Amino acid sequence: MRVPDRGVTDLQEQGYLVFEGFLDADELEAAQEALWLHYPRPEEYFADPAAHAWLATDQFAGIVRAPWRSWNLNRLAFHPDLLDLAERFLGSADLRLYEAELWAKYAGAVDYDQRHHRDFVNHSLVVPKRSEPATQMLSWILLSDVGDEDGPTKVVPLSVGESVPYWPVPGHHDITNYLPAGMFAEEEVSMTGPAGTLFTLRSDVLHRGSRMTAERSSRFALLADYDVWAPRWTGRVAWAQHATGPDWFEIVERASPRERSVFGFPAPGDSYWDEQTLADTRTRYPKADLTPYR
Repeated sequence: MRVPDRGVTDLQEQGYLVFEGFLDADELEAAQEALWLHYPRPEEYFADPAAHAWLATDQFAGIVRAPWRSWNLNRLAFHPDLLDLAERFLGSADLRLYEAELWAKYAGAVDYDQRHHRDFVNHSLVVPKRSEPATQMLSWILLSDVGDEDGPTKVVPLSVGESVPYWPVPGHHDITNYLPAGMFAEEEVSMTGPAGTLFTLRSDVLHRGSRMTAERSSRFALLADYDVWAPRWTGRVAWAQHATGPDWFEIVERASPRERSVFGFPAPGDSYWDEQTLADTRTRYPKADLTPYR
């Protein structure tokens, strides 16, 4: 179902969007059945959790990256109504699907609770640019009903979370656990809804995974993240995936602007640079000489 323009406005202004009924009944049923090509059915898992120990190694063990074993799942990552939303939000039809994952969670496998964080830290080499249009759109399609006891993602509205700087610990590579647990408990919004619901986020919005509290609960979602293509046509490595490690900081801080650019770091004179992005990137990489980017 096409997301109305009001939903795009919500995504721009609130930082998130929840849209029930995104998938029609046939699409949803086919995708749900295809899940069992990759995961145990809930009744199978809870009958013998030890037989599925791979799902209990850490919070992210249930992630299976695309492509998957069914067209009924693969197609959802580039569903025409998802592309339509991304085009309107990102301001371009030249879209890139830069990440697609399935994510399964089962109650009792691990503790899925998190502290608030922003996903741009490993989705970008630099920082989000606050001027419109946005540069990335993160999306989840719920493939199971998700209530408050099923470990929903908790989102902090942009108007509340924007007071937290993008990179509040200068030069520190782990900024996913620095905020106090329970922060924004009164303001955060649970991303709940029936199976077939779409919710999307800006990459600069604070959010967290939450604990599954219902016994024998399970949660399944398809994640698809979009940005806009630049004229870089090939590649096998997404460097932003490594951009929170200490070795990456040394690369940025010691390399020249020309050397940084081979990783995709925006070059001096690129329209990405303005006073906001320069200040925030300087906070992220305080030892780097960013004078050439002014």
